[in-house]
Amino acid sequence: MNKLFPSATEALKGVVSDGQLLAVGGFGLCGIPEALIDALRDTGAKNLTVISNNAGVDGFGLGKLLETRQIKKMISSYVGENKEFERQYLAGELELEFTPQGTLAEKLRAGGAGIPAFFTKTGVGTVVADGKELRDFDGETYVMERSLVPDVALVKADVADKAGNLRFRYTARNFNPAVAMAGKLCIVEVEKIVEVGEIAPDDVHLPGIYVHRLVLNAQPEKRIEKRTITEKAGV
Repeated sequence: MNKLFPSATEALKGVVSDGQLLAVGGFGLCGIPEALIDALRDTGAKNLTVISNNAGVDGFGLGKLLETRQIKKMISSYVGENKEFERQYLAGELELEFTPQGTLAEKLRAGGAGIPAFFTKTGVGTVVADGKELRDFDGETYVMERSLVPDVALVKADVADKAGNLRFRYTARNFNPAVAMAGKLCIVEVEKIVEVGEIAPDDVHLPGIYVHRLVLNAQPEKRIEKRTITEKAGV
């Protein structure tokens, strides 16, 4: 089975449609599938619900889809870097399911593992637990969280072989493996593609069984969200 597609546009063709539930890897701007996000914007698909740790920044990452008003709802754990996100939410133009970061990661991991729901103490006694089932275990109260199984997962990895086995680069791994596992269909953007067997078995971070389509983006922009420089004395 050939998983390699010539472009991000071709990889999304016949896959994305209005009203879908999508999950997108990344943390801030680290490890986001830049080319796939641009291609998703260009499809014009609208009324999307997007699962992602955050919504990028204004004008980059998922922020591009907010500008084109293609996202109707975000399922996220942090939204503080995007003024357009804030504006749309406060104006009632964007729905938000605010989810604790660890809970969001587990909702994706559990979805990929075929676990429909789980109990956690995180959020008990807060608005996070409103309308959800509560249950006591060993004298402690837990809230039930439903797992997430997106229609499409958009993922960024460093290296893939032609079978879809993936290796991520340092902290760019972040939410990407969980997003890939959870998606009914997983599309991965990578910087390098090698032959099967070139990635040592112990270096495979995610097996190719979770990957349906691959697209090469050898030179992503990799924009830095916030650059902080410390001046050294005498320099």
